[in-house]
Amino acid sequence: MSFSASIEELVTNSNSGLLGLAAHWSRIALEDVAAILNGYPWKSSGFNTEIGEPVIRIRDVTAGQTKTRYLGDVVKGYWIENGDFLVGMDGDFNCRIWAGGRALLNQRVCRISPDERYYLKSFLSYALPGYLKLINDETHSITVKHLSSRTLGEIPLPLPSLPEQRRIVAKIDSLTGKSGRARDHLEHIPRLVEKYKQAILAAAFQGDLTREWREEQGLPEPRSIMLGDVAEGFNYGSAAKSAKVGRVPVLRMGNIQDGKLDWADLVFTDDAAEITKYRLKEGDVLFNRTNSPALVGKTALFSGEREAIYAGYLIKVRCKSELLPAFLTYCLNAPNGRAYSWEVKTDGVSQSNINAKKLAAFRFDLPSTEEQAEIVRRIEVALSWVSRITVDATSARKLVDRLDQALLAKAFKGELVPQNPTDEPASALLERVRAKRAAAPKAKRGRKESA
Repeated sequence: MSFSASIEELVTNSNSGLLGLAAHWSRIALEDVAAILNGYPWKSSGFNTEIGEPVIRIRDVTAGQTKTRYLGDVVKGYWIENGDFLVGMDGDFNCRIWAGGRALLNQRVCRISPDERYYLKSFLSYALPGYLKLINDETHSITVKHLSSRTLGEIPLPLPSLPEQRRIVAKIDSLTGKSGRARDHLEHIPRLVEKYKQAILAAAFQGDLTREWREEQGLPEPRSIMLGDVAEGFNYGSAAKSAKVGRVPVLRMGNIQDGKLDWADLVFTDDAAEITKYRLKEGDVLFNRTNSPALVGKTALFSGEREAIYAGYLIKVRCKSELLPAFLTYCLNAPNGRAYSWEVKTDGVSQSNINAKKLAAFRFDLPSTEEQAEIVRRIEVALSWVSRITVDATSARKLVDRLDQALLAKAFKGELVPQNPTDEPASALLERVRAKRAAAPKAKRGRKESA
């Protein structure tokens, strides 16, 4: 569905700081300071990933690069170069200054070329996203949202003097450069946290985490054992049909998250026979036996939170007295346990499997129950600490994003940089733009050929 409201009216009624206007500025329609070139409908039969000319499609505006090639006749006038400003005309109306190399412009993507005697491209790149978001929020659709070049041309942009535009851009570049570096550092944290988790689990099940503690306590060395010697059950779950409503939850692979059970997305059953046969008990360990190699072997502990049964592609393991369920859960999720799951995958296919017999043959080092309990305690202390780091990093990332938005809002209120009394007034710049437009032939929107 296309946007059909009055963009000027929406801007007037909006309270978004991104659409602000300093008292000493004017507004001007985008089409009065920029040329809009709509992309060309290259034949999709010529699209491929290997030969021909690169083509910028709408998804590439977000990605910043293209993997699509076009093999066929090339119409002149639709080449995009690094530094061109692009807007996606479908979906979320994303925009970017292109840096993905010379490429052809495809339909539903447009290039905006501001006349930099009046409007800086860099200033436009900061100003325009707020207006595109407003249009996106006001475009209601059950399929794909569409933006027309006519609506784009009518956007009432803020018009500071050209020197003030330069000062604003320089200040925003400086401050967002700092926030960008902070964001990059924060984005590394989840990967570092995951590596730390795996290092903790590896140390725990190599015996390194509690070696000194074990010696101090005078406890025996761990012994190598197969899981089937210290656990029982190894039962496959229910194959009965489940539904979104019902009496008893049926736990599935998706409910296993980071060694814990996630109860957010459940299906249910009312089948009394299945409930009796597959009812879980506190301390049962659930093991995902089939899926992609990355998901096979995911394990979680059932702590008796509520009545539940388990689905057919999970294996239930019930520990004997010498094996603590929490210890087993962490052990199977540790690098050694995960590696064992990957080794038993079915060769030649993306789907991997591990059956109950192979799971029972899993060999690991079993310490005393006292040491198992200490290992679990130390793991959970460490994981609790890194979880707080993850939460703090997520909060910090959101704060950085809010700071960037607040920075832009301040810029468009005219409060980010000082005014200079020697600047040409925005009203004078507006009159020069209007005079230029009045003297020029009426520009055509859309496609045009050039030599």
